[in-house]
Amino acid sequence: MLPTNLFESVFNRSPFGHYLLSPTPEATILAVNDAFLKASARTRTELVGLSLFTAFPNNPADPADFGEALLRDSLARVRASRHPDTLPALRYPIPVVLPNGEMGFEERFWTATSTPIFGTDGELVCISHSNIDVTVQVNSEAAVRESEKRFRALTNATADVIYRMSADWSEMRRLEGRGFMKDTDSPTGNWLDDYIPPGDHALVRAGIARAMQGGAVLELEHRVWRSDGSCGWTLSRAVPMFDATGELYEWIGAASDISERKAWEDKLREADRRKDEFLAMLSHELRNPLAPIGAAAELLQRTKLDDGMLKRTSQIIGRQVKHMTALIDDLLDVSRVTRGLVELDQTVLDVGAVLHEAVEQVTPLIDSRGHSLALNLPPPGTQVLGDRKRLVQVVANLLGNAAKYTPEGGCLAVTAFARSDQLHIDVLDNGIGMAPELAARAFDLFTQAERSSDRSSGGLGLGLALVKSLIELHGGEVACDSAGAGQGSRFSVCLPLLHAPEAAAPAPDAQPGADTALLRVLVVDDNVDAAVMLAMLLEASGHQVQVEHDPLEALAATLANPPQVCLLDIGLPGIDGLELARRLRARPGTAHALLIAITGYGQESDRQQILQAGFDHHLVKPIDIAQLYTLLDGAG
Repeated sequence: MLPTNLFESVFNRSPFGHYLLSPTPEATILAVNDAFLKASARTRTELVGLSLFTAFPNNPADPADFGEALLRDSLARVRASRHPDTLPALRYPIPVVLPNGEMGFEERFWTATSTPIFGTDGELVCISHSNIDVTVQVNSEAAVRESEKRFRALTNATADVIYRMSADWSEMRRLEGRGFMKDTDSPTGNWLDDYIPPGDHALVRAGIARAMQGGAVLELEHRVWRSDGSCGWTLSRAVPMFDATGELYEWIGAASDISERKAWEDKLREADRRKDEFLAMLSHELRNPLAPIGAAAELLQRTKLDDGMLKRTSQIIGRQVKHMTALIDDLLDVSRVTRGLVELDQTVLDVGAVLHEAVEQVTPLIDSRGHSLALNLPPPGTQVLGDRKRLVQVVANLLGNAAKYTPEGGCLAVTAFARSDQLHIDVLDNGIGMAPELAARAFDLFTQAERSSDRSSGGLGLGLALVKSLIELHGGEVACDSAGAGQGSRFSVCLPLLHAPEAAAPAPDAQPGADTALLRVLVVDDNVDAAVMLAMLLEASGHQVQVEHDPLEALAATLANPPQVCLLDIGLPGIDGLELARRLRARPGTAHALLIAITGYGQESDRQQILQAGFDHHLVKPIDIAQLYTLLDGAG
């Protein structure tokens, strides 16, 4: 027979909580072991002799605290059935002393088993109640469930493709395609052929090999077959999953649809390529006129020229300067139009007059290349509301392109007709034509056709982009089509038609008179050559000209001999032309002088700043001499 104290020792030293309860509804605590005292932070004196439900009462502030009721039911079943009863993971908060010294309840979970203990006479003596604190386990399981719930919610909310792969990537276990790719619910070993275009197989295999070698996250951009059978792009990321032993057992991945981003990247690369081509062409085009200008300058310095050679040399310089001016004007024009800085001077226009003026501008080029031109005008009185200069520019640009890209002796046609409320202008040629991909982007900035090494069909790829922007400013549309290389092209303009009486023809531009009044003119420019050449031109017209290269010296010179007209550069040393203008306006002798800015700053913002400084006019280098003479006529 084992000694009694041995059973007492086993009871007290058990790692699980035990106590003996009276077999009555009050469940008085008869004995309690050390493990439960430790778990409940109580002493034996505090518990023995008390009802279990007095020692550990229900939390009245917690409507979800059903622990006492469930435990009472369990003990009642033991008394009634005389058999053990088990409660799995019972929520039973217990009262504890909080850090602030007040009493409160602490969330606890217990697994409990109540066993009836009988005496020798078979009567129920007590109930042995054992429990295990499983709070940590229950909270961990709840956290796992919540994490899985959030993961599933995230999976359902994301537009990304979700997939699972075997540890060696030989098998796709599941894929949720989100409409981007086809779904796979059952494992498949043919996933590479099913989802990846053959051209990207090697890329994907190499990425997988790198990830598997280091057990790292796979991140790879590659093409995929979309659910509709077309080819798209995805950014795929897959994370390795390891078990408790560190063994890799699966990969979980997400794939984002980046097809649109890839398309934009291709467009940006193409735009960058065209920009580089444009800059190369611009460099070439600007150097071309500089060569004869430089040669002419050298000739003028080295040789005493007769009148014939001098005239021919000056004509060459003049032509090349006009060519350079036209190139720069095109650049500034495109910049202003594409940034929305152009304001249209809209009037009622006769379409026939606009077309005749455009044809007149391009006739020298057409004749030089031996083309024939058919001009088909709309009925007399056909009108549109628009900016005359800009619409002439549009038609001349299209017709000039047709002339340049048609081999010599070609046929050109300009046809205008009204249909419903729209005016249609078609420019046709039988020239080199366009491939479909070029026609699709003909109006994009910097787009250029193939050109020969002599660049006889030169250009900067700006003209058609400018045409498109100007026509859209007029509320119209542009289009082009071609049957292919060598099949000619057709460029079409569509504008809103105006049903209105024909407007009176504008008065002809004023011309500088031969009897211009002689003026005292001050020229201020730190570019010595530019100042001297401008002075020579003005002196040739009989004006009295004083040249200064320093703005402060110019101010001093005006005190002795106040000028009637001041031609001022803006980028001057010391003080700029804007400040010089302000000081001239502040002096009585020059307060009413005609101030004209002559500068390379040609943007609209520059013009506004110049006029605000007190200038009367703004001319952009190289200046239009005829325009300058007109301004001087007004001053005289």
